Amino acid sequence: MTQPSITLPIALRKSVEQSGPDVLRELMKVIVEKLMSEDANSLCGAPFGERSDERVNSRNGYRIRPWDTRLGSIDLQIPKLRRGSYFPDWLLEPRRRSEKALLAVVAEAYVLGVSTRRVERLMETLGLTGISKSRVSEIAGELDEAVEAFRQRPLEGEFPYLWLDALEVRCREEGRIVNVSVVVATAVSGEGRREILGVDVFTREDGAAWLAFLRGLVARGLKGVKLTVSDAHAGLKNAIASVLPGSSWQRCRAHFVLNLLARVPKSAQAAVATMVRSVFAQPDAASVQAQFESVLRSLELRFPDAVELLDSAREELLAFTAFPKEHWRQIWSNNPQERLNKEIRRRTDVVGIFPNRQAIVRLVGALLAEQHDEWAIARRYFSLESLAVLLATPSTSTASTEASLLPAA
Repeated sequence: MTQPSITLPIALRKSVEQSGPDVLRELMKVIVEKLMSEDANSLCGAPFGERSDERVNSRNGYRIRPWDTRLGSIDLQIPKLRRGSYFPDWLLEPRRRSEKALLAVVAEAYVLGVSTRRVERLMETLGLTGISKSRVSEIAGELDEAVEAFRQRPLEGEFPYLWLDALEVRCREEGRIVNVSVVVATAVSGEGRREILGVDVFTREDGAAWLAFLRGLVARGLKGVKLTVSDAHAGLKNAIASVLPGSSWQRCRAHFVLNLLARVPKSAQAAVATMVRSVFAQPDAASVQAQFESVLRSLELRFPDAVELLDSAREELLAFTAFPKEHWRQIWSNNPQERLNKEIRRRTDVVGIFPNRQAIVRLVGALLAEQHDEWAIARRYFSLESLAVLLATPSTSTASTEASLLPAA
């Protein structure tokens, strides 16, 4: 039996020695081409160059095809066969949804007159050398259908915890560049798993927009909400009270501390922040309340304005203490949502200015659908035991959601 002229370990070693800074791309090229060679051998019935009675086909050179990857574009040598054709289906698996969305945004940017140089730089960032208009239309159509199905899916079961937040992105509208708000709702289900419930784009982050968004979630099946976590946006607070009247409201402690420090001289901000955070480091609800009082007494003489704000926010800041201790770290702020926002920002910042709102929904929706799928197979966010204690408490939000959907008199 003829031995292969070069083994994979030898090829990898030579690649490392010769490739310099492009070592990862070269390693990928060597591994993939070796896999394709083995795949072609199996179709031929015998290895390349070997005489065998079991051979049913033979090689006929190679054809070069570019392969777009996260490491950049790689020129692969794909084996050709004398009879029939060979093309590695596993190599051309569909792109991840968020990457498809980026491609669609790039193409729309070209069509709507965004700077060619900016678009080319974006293409280089993605590791792409070009994309046809027909392929873009196909990708956009697939994505729009999948994203819309994700956004409108029925919500099943109860969701005791709900996080709401918004971030601004820029897009073109009527020949102008405007800021719009992308709003995202995440929750923990009765099974203890995180889910992304909804995403939308607002012209302005006002009470009417939040009211419509939350009513849409309820219409799709949102129920059983015991605690909603958000910042102190007045319109959002009113919408929560209207649509989810059985839900407590937790004011994000991270956003609050920033607001509080604006009333304190810069020289004292670090010390005040440390004192406020000490409230959240206590082992039980009684200790939290006691420490809160202690902080108020310590600050009232030096910073009366800050103490006034802190005291007025007592109930909304300490709402988490009515829930299982195991959940406190995740529910006393919007930090879980902020981490998700950073991932959204990482993708939207690459685009810069979106050509329209649909492109925003397409990209952000595809990214969130991926994250939702990953959470579905990840370990539970909260244990079933701690949730059982929480769910045993009666909730009034389920019984009152239908009334909240009725138009105001």
